[in-house]
Amino acid sequence: MEDANDTTEINFILLGLFNHTLTHVFLFSMVLTIFLTSLMGNTLMILLIHEDPQLHTPMYFLLSQLSLMDMMLVSTIIPKMATNYLMGTKSISPAGCGTQIFLFLTLGGGECFLLAAMAYDRYVAICHPLRYPILMNQKLCLHMTTGSWLLGGVDGLIQAGATLSFPYCHSREINHFFCEAPSLVRLACDDTTFFEFFMYVCCILMLLIPLSLILASYSLILAAVLHMRSTAAQKKAFATCSSHLAVVGLFYGTLIFNYMWPKSYRSVAHDKVVSAFYTIFTPVLNPLIYSVRNKEAMKHMLKSNFLYQK
Repeated sequence: MEDANDTTEINFILLGLFNHTLTHVFLFSMVLTIFLTSLMGNTLMILLIHEDPQLHTPMYFLLSQLSLMDMMLVSTIIPKMATNYLMGTKSISPAGCGTQIFLFLTLGGGECFLLAAMAYDRYVAICHPLRYPILMNQKLCLHMTTGSWLLGGVDGLIQAGATLSFPYCHSREINHFFCEAPSLVRLACDDTTFFEFFMYVCCILMLLIPLSLILASYSLILAAVLHMRSTAAQKKAFATCSSHLAVVGLFYGTLIFNYMWPKSYRSVAHDKVVSAFYTIFTPVLNPLIYSVRNKEAMKHMLKSNFLYQK
């Protein structure tokens, strides 16, 4: 009996998203289907961009990085959640918890900056098309991508290390389906005021600064598009940018709600639902939005399928 209690003391308990009612079993099956669809969709997008020389452009290189981040994000969270649900276990070790926090923040933070890089790419392509090869060269593209991964990694490393440094001397039950820093900090039996302020500052740096750059880029794009004389050119510009704006709205909207909205206006149940949206649903929507809304990607995808069938 002592060993069991000791294990409970060592490990954290994830209360999860579902119970075992028929409705929740159905919802769990839907989540698994979405997870597999996300893996297949993002893998297909990466392979398509890698194999087709015509898609070896900065825009599609950044898109392949977005697909890679989304694929890693769902793989960080869903397999552990599914294993716990199917096996009837709820425990996660501190190392496993820290790994989830680190990877989630690395990928989430990296995606924030990557979306800003994609906005800059669209700004240059539409507002300065003749200078596009110079302003958006391969070296700059690689620097922006590497910077996105590094900034996300630094944020993840600092927050994961700081979160696990607190003593957890009371309940170790995390009312969530994965280890997320704000949910874990609530259980600490030490003063976390300074760390919560630090997390808020990180949110400003990782969310609001990239979002401001995105909004600035699209404001300039909108002004340029409205001055275009050709209606066809306007439609093409809007079609190209609408997919990116849809991704930005889905991703930033849910993250800002969960990380920057005052706690008094939120409940734990709402936090879990919103977290499910940006960790489960957004990664599967990204390849769908980009492939369906982008005629060039659709054309190359259909061409690849046709050649494969032949």
